[in-house]
Amino acid sequence: MHGWKVLTAGLTAALVAGSALAAPPSERSTPSSPAAKTRSARPRIALTFDDLPAHGPLPVGGDRLVIARTILAALAAHHAPAFGFMNATFGAGDPNAPRVLAAWRSAGLPIGNHTAGHVNLDTVGSTAFLADVLRNEPAIAAVAGDSDWHWFRYPFLAEGQDASVRDTVRAGLRARGYRIAAVTMSFGDYAWNDAFARCTARNDTTAIATLETSFLAAARAQAQRSRDLARAALGRDIPYVLLLHLGAFDARMMPRLLDLYDQMGFGFTTLPEAEADRFYAGSRDLSQPGPTATLEAAAYAKGQPIPANAPLPTAEVCA
Repeated sequence: MHGWKVLTAGLTAALVAGSALAAPPSERSTPSSPAAKTRSARPRIALTFDDLPAHGPLPVGGDRLVIARTILAALAAHHAPAFGFMNATFGAGDPNAPRVLAAWRSAGLPIGNHTAGHVNLDTVGSTAFLADVLRNEPAIAAVAGDSDWHWFRYPFLAEGQDASVRDTVRAGLRARGYRIAAVTMSFGDYAWNDAFARCTARNDTTAIATLETSFLAAARAQAQRSRDLARAALGRDIPYVLLLHLGAFDARMMPRLLDLYDQMGFGFTTLPEAEADRFYAGSRDLSQPGPTATLEAAAYAKGQPIPANAPLPTAEVCA
């Protein structure tokens, strides 16, 4: 959540050593078949959802389980895999919180670690941060079953501004067997969830319609931005990792969002399959120095301009 500005930070060449030489993973089908050529030509997105089981404010009449089921139904309709990231303290006191996690797992979708309390490494420091990572593990293990839950997403995408703090956390995560769930596509969906709750409380249908339009416009613009950055920096598409949240407006818009990506020519893949690409080598191998590679850093290292992000709804919307 709220990692928007962090996505464009830390633009150093060290982040992308060797990324320009990365080659896309081989397709599973026979390259000579027309269907295989069509699939291999489609850029792919790995959908990831932060803040399970309870993200953001509930709009009037909202229900966490309905939100989750709506998102899960849209994913199933598009045959789109997804990976969720859990905060054990979120949804405390909400009887639907454990049902959300059960529904997610019943759909066959994996869950990873997002810290217990969604703490910011740059605020709490490495010792408290790693303690919160460990505090989250029993709750994840209880619902994850035999699935691989050793994927980690930094809250706020904050990996430590100080190199020693960053390295300490990477070493701690590596010792626990984690890989990093990088982010290479995002449009700040969390901001629409907040605005939607305010507009629903005011029953402002006109404002909600405007939110719907701007949500899809931002998603389109940011998807194209990620492709443009990848092509400028690497000369090719990579499998993109999209950051979303399990929020009420995400649920409302999920069918249309997935339709949009399909219309743009994207296919969907899993997080592990996406991060098998060499661009994500530093996310899989935490013995490598951080921070996690970004497309912004890769483009910056090549002297390419960094496009502006699409605008987010402001706090004044339905204030």
